[in-house]
Amino acid sequence: MACCPTSSSTELDVRKTYKLFVNGEFVRSESGRAYRPDGKVNVPRGSRKDLRDAVRASRTAFPGWAGRTAMNRGQILYRAAEMLDGRAAQFVQLLGGGARARRELDQAVETLVWYAGWTDKLSQVTGTVNPVAGPYFNFTIPEPTGVVAITAPEVAPLSGLVRRLAPALCGGNVVVALAAESQPLAALTLAEVLATSDVPAGVVNIISGQRKELLPWLASHMDINAIDTAGCSADEIKAIEESAAGNVKRVIKVTSDEQSPYLVAAFMEMKTVWHPIGV
Repeated sequence: MACCPTSSSTELDVRKTYKLFVNGEFVRSESGRAYRPDGKVNVPRGSRKDLRDAVRASRTAFPGWAGRTAMNRGQILYRAAEMLDGRAAQFVQLLGGGARARRELDQAVETLVWYAGWTDKLSQVTGTVNPVAGPYFNFTIPEPTGVVAITAPEVAPLSGLVRRLAPALCGGNVVVALAAESQPLAALTLAEVLATSDVPAGVVNIISGQRKELLPWLASHMDINAIDTAGCSADEIKAIEESAAGNVKRVIKVTSDEQSPYLVAAFMEMKTVWHPIGV
């Protein structure tokens, strides 16, 4: 008869299986490939098929996310900040521990809270009433661009990603994000935070893998409206611009990490509306 394990039994070290985050679900790469950025943990190596699925999920989710009230988007971003802060110890460990890792975690939480407060103020700050000659009102109104591709920087892989993700979501965009190739674990774990923060399926999709394989495809994809190059080298940006020129994709090259409503505007389109006075 088999014996039950006792309290003195040796505990097994069950390693975590990391997965891609696509359409609100945690999935393995369709290719079955993986790589070990730290030489120990297997990380899924996303393929073009995985990115295609992520873009399709984002496009489907875009009308619902853009159509939500600004206040509701702010509530969801604030909830994400709460969930991230609740798992602070885990993220500090993933980031290498110590004061530097704690600062990076705190910066990511603060960024989410800050942009959560801006969702219902964007139109007042980035929009305007334009003086025109004639019996008309002329308004400039910010509108979300659509599907935005974001490349996480290799340095500060958590806060660097959140500083681009938060303003894009704040403005009503949906995101396909590439995790930092050399340090992807924080981004893949951030997906678990987003999955429990009322973020609708498909609004954020996070893919890990080799940037040289995935970036050219993102830049040339016809259903991606903008690509943020914050985590790219000069050579990568040049290649992205050449590929994006074929489909007139917006290439966002804002280098500042400062929190600003005008960074949100970089992920938005400005719509001009005419309205007759007295009607």
